[in-house]
Amino acid sequence: MKTIQTKMPEELYQKAMALVKEGWFKDEEDIFLEAIRRFLDSHRPALMEKFVLDDVEWGLHGDD
Repeated sequence: MKTIQTKMPEELYQKAMALVKEGWFKDEEDIFLEAIRRFLDSHRPALMEKFVLDDVEWGLHGDD
């Protein structure tokens, strides 16, 4: 496991903690892991396309 540290708007944090308090998630780590997992799953095609386009751009024009 990797540990990350981030900043987020207070309102967003409070909404997440409300879900924990209501019992939907075990703790803040649980809710943030689920959020990242869902984001990556739902954006996979867009992310892959961006990676491919970035590689093509680099291959055509380099990084200089």
